[in-house]
Amino acid sequence: MRVPTRVRIVERGPVLVDGPVCIELPDGRTVESDRFVVALCTCRRSSCYPLCDTSHRSPKRTA
Repeated sequence: MRVPTRVRIVERGPVLVDGPVCIELPDGRTVESDRFVVALCTCRRSSCYPLCDTSHRSPKRTA
């Protein structure tokens, strides 16, 4: 029996997908990741889009 791929949506964060994955971009290019969990960017701020680099996080405030 095949185990379904788990996809988790993080509030104000990325979409987490159990890996490994092959992601097909709209222009036909593919991005592959062999990690156990892959974070996909939903804000498009990531410098390594479609993979998340935590650019969605707001800067920490200092006192």
